[in-house]
Amino acid sequence: MTPDKTPSLRRSLTFPAVVLSGVGVILGAGIYALIGEAAAVAGNAIWISFVLAALIASFTGLSYMELSSMFPGASAEYEYSRQPFGNMIAFLVGCMVILSGIVGAATVALGFAGYFAGATGAPVLPVAVCLLILLTIILLTGIRQSAAFVIVFTLIEAGGLIGIIIIGLPYIGSVDYFAAPEGVPGIFAAAALIFFAYQGFEEIVKLSDETVRPERTIPAALLMAIGITIVLYIAVSISVVSIGGYEAIAGSQNPFAQIAGQAIPGGYMLFTVIALFATANTALLMMLASSRILYGMAKKQTLPAVIAYVHPGRQTPVVAIVGAALISMVFLLPGNIRDVALIANFTLFITFIVINAAVIRLRRTMPDAPRPYRVPGTVGSVPVPAVLGIVTCLFFLFQLDWQIILVGIALIAGAAGLGWMMSLQRQRRDQGQ
Repeated sequence: MTPDKTPSLRRSLTFPAVVLSGVGVILGAGIYALIGEAAAVAGNAIWISFVLAALIASFTGLSYMELSSMFPGASAEYEYSRQPFGNMIAFLVGCMVILSGIVGAATVALGFAGYFAGATGAPVLPVAVCLLILLTIILLTGIRQSAAFVIVFTLIEAGGLIGIIIIGLPYIGSVDYFAAPEGVPGIFAAAALIFFAYQGFEEIVKLSDETVRPERTIPAALLMAIGITIVLYIAVSISVVSIGGYEAIAGSQNPFAQIAGQAIPGGYMLFTVIALFATANTALLMMLASSRILYGMAKKQTLPAVIAYVHPGRQTPVVAIVGAALISMVFLLPGNIRDVALIANFTLFITFIVINAAVIRLRRTMPDAPRPYRVPGTVGSVPVPAVLGIVTCLFFLFQLDWQIILVGIALIAGAAGLGWMMSLQRQRRDQGQ
């Protein structure tokens, strides 16, 4: 069955569902699991790290809003970069986006397993694998069923963050909020790590093929989701360090459970359960988004056509979902949530540099193209927020460990090799015709 003959995806997601999906995928392992790792280097000043990381999300989010209004489709970043830069750059960006979701799902699954292990003593890797298998089954049942899980899980995880804020209110002012054990470099390093907490705002655009009026719904939902999460993150980070200082959670695999256990009776188990819902929710949405861009690229015949197969009854991209899950399991093997998260961040920084550059270039090459939303703050023909997005992404990219950068370069080289081989195959196929 060729891609143009496959059943189309069902447009059933409205503005509230897309906003909740966006908030749900952002409010996951970054805040529930990685805040302990970040606090170890940023100290009580971790809230500043959240503010700095929010700059990337805000600048780049504006660029996504303009591009999603111009090209509403599930292939998202692939199409955004193909229009200004051509097929090869688009293929590389598509691979980076797929990897960010796949590696991100592995990161979140490890976060889930860390909380589960803290409560039960179960081994981390088998728990993470079982979670990914369960979520794959949920995704295969259909987008409506997946969205129902997302809504319930999002309400639970948002309730957990609000609960942490409430628990911390009596302790506000009890610590020095500028105390950082490694100084400014530590704050920057924590921001480069904690940026994983904002991963997800860019995933909203990948729901375009299943959203009602995507050219208007997607940009508005993206802006709302980013705003909600920025406010929550800053409030939560201040509350957490207020309860026991950064030392109480530094390096912890289950930081919310530990801090809640100190503050209220039964808090450890309560927030363990909430964290399990939160991390499962994020992994579900990352796998959903990764499978959709795999589907989108295959639909454009950039990847093998079989990946674009849609189940006639469930109307879900079966091959893309299963493939994303299997690759995600491979990235579980390192077992270190910090390193896996930083690899995911590398792919995001590279992607966001290209996305911001695409907005700038398209303003010159396609000035008259319809743009239901435009990035504000233009000087001449250049949108200033997009320039700031490139600068901030480059800055935080070089805050990563050199080992992570080398792994990232290897991933780019591998994607380039794959793109070259597929290009040769297309040329041979065209010559054969």
